[in-house]
Amino acid sequence: MATEKPDKPVKPGHIGKDETVGRSEVRIVAGSLRGRKVTCFVHPGMRPTPQAVRESLFSILGNAVPGRVFYDIFAGTGVCGLEAISRGATRANLIEKDPKHATEIVKHIDRFGIAAKASVLRADAYRWAERWIPPLDGGPVNLFISPPFGDLAPEHIVPFMKLVVDLLAKAPDESVMALQTEETFPFDQLPEPAAWDVRRYGRNYLAFYVKEAKPVEPPAEPTPVGP
Repeated sequence: MATEKPDKPVKPGHIGKDETVGRSEVRIVAGSLRGRKVTCFVHPGMRPTPQAVRESLFSILGNAVPGRVFYDIFAGTGVCGLEAISRGATRANLIEKDPKHATEIVKHIDRFGIAAKASVLRADAYRWAERWIPPLDGGPVNLFISPPFGDLAPEHIVPFMKLVVDLLAKAPDESVMALQTEETFPFDQLPEPAAWDVRRYGRNYLAFYVKEAKPVEPPAEPTPVGP
């Protein structure tokens, strides 16, 4: 998940020679944490997620949020994972490799009093996906994937698609995967491309896939032997 459209103007600073950074605030839209503010760092490498897109994400997921574990992969500010908790998710696991963003998310989790329901894993999303083990209860989960700009560049599409395939292969039946991408994203390279529900919001796209149980084929009839 990338950063939200700022509710307040960004105050620029510098974290490197060519990387401008600032602090801003976004708000949780609905649920038990409605109106709570999430302070975040923003810089040009992050991919903004307008509030309208976030609202649409949770509106479409609807009743699939309460009672499920929510994975916020490429968490960024973590606001989508926090929003999932606000809307009734049993747990939110937020995967973010940037130490500064991860530390900020932990502060919000503590401040909102939801440490029993939310955790931050400081890890590379691709390595995490390779090692991910779904919850032991076998129930469906929600997987939200919104990578930064660099991960959607043509040279990174192959590893990104592998991440999608790896997670779908291991996800329990009835799990939902939601991607937030750009208009240049090669949707035709997704597994089972016709099965994805793709929605457009300006230059932003949301794509949803529900993992259905594969029909079990009956065992083959034994071949008669002899007369």
